[in-house]
Amino acid sequence: MKFLDQAKVYIRSGDGGAGSVSFRREKFIEFGGPDGGDGGRGGDVWAEAVDGLNTLIDYRYQQHFKAKTGTHGMGRNMTGAKGADVTLKVPVGTQIFAEDNETLICDITVVGQRFLLAKGGNGGFGNQHFKTSTNQAPRRANPGLPGEELNIWLRLKLIADAGLVGLPNAGKSTFLAAVTAAKPKIADYPFTTLYPGLGVARIDGREFVIADIPGLIEGAHEGVGIGDRFLGHVERTRVLLHLVSAQEENPGKAYKTVRGELEAYGHGLAEKVEIVALSQIDILDAEARKKKTASLKRAAGRAPMLMSAVTGEGVEAVLRALMAVVAEARDAVAAPVDTRWQ
Repeated sequence: MKFLDQAKVYIRSGDGGAGSVSFRREKFIEFGGPDGGDGGRGGDVWAEAVDGLNTLIDYRYQQHFKAKTGTHGMGRNMTGAKGADVTLKVPVGTQIFAEDNETLICDITVVGQRFLLAKGGNGGFGNQHFKTSTNQAPRRANPGLPGEELNIWLRLKLIADAGLVGLPNAGKSTFLAAVTAAKPKIADYPFTTLYPGLGVARIDGREFVIADIPGLIEGAHEGVGIGDRFLGHVERTRVLLHLVSAQEENPGKAYKTVRGELEAYGHGLAEKVEIVALSQIDILDAEARKKKTASLKRAAGRAPMLMSAVTGEGVEAVLRALMAVVAEARDAVAAPVDTRWQ
């Protein structure tokens, strides 16, 4: 399935049905009076988060959504039926913006969460509403009110517990493939990963979700490369795993490049808990390993973890470190708040 994380959509709620002009006609009732029913309300447009979706690709092929018009009123005071609703089914983590692509309308973060985007127009009054002491047989009824129409932007930010960041070819996709059932494209050239990917990792009987995004390069926050476009997908994560490749001539410089991009991007990425790991260490001998570890330690201000997704060395330790942060964050969310003294 192709990945699409942004789409522009036109929506329109249904018009209200027209009121009816009708008169009661029954045997032995000479002046039955008006009995025109009201029109039905137009259908609404909803957004709903559903399970099993992680892309907005469906909205590349269909961009117009219109709810049905309410049924017109009928005689015998019968109110018209409400028009059928339209529901935009979106992945969990979808944000919906107004046409300016800046004003946030809603943020859908839970499966089953629904949000009313456009309300259907009210139905018109039938002629029964216009009967007065001086006009016993009104021949007027209201048309239904028009529905709402607007252009909206759908923007997906994947929801994951941990995010992988690093330069291109840092081994992020190899790590994701090694610890989850995800099958990302892996090759020995930069920007093999063109779109974000998700995988579920399991360690010590517990699971958490990892997001892999395309590699960052210097100037990414200004649009250089492709990684900046997908940084939003790690905004919601609880912890970042910063991978620095052992193939780098200067691991410390590589680390600082990515950190600089995270800080320039903003949105709280630079403040997230970060676990630093020197990856692909299977290619190093003991002396080179010691030298590059020291370089990365100086830049990061702490000793990095060492791992190789190919041989499995250090992978479990990294997963446990990630799980510890994720578990702590989950416990903090689940803990009840005592508000008795507030």
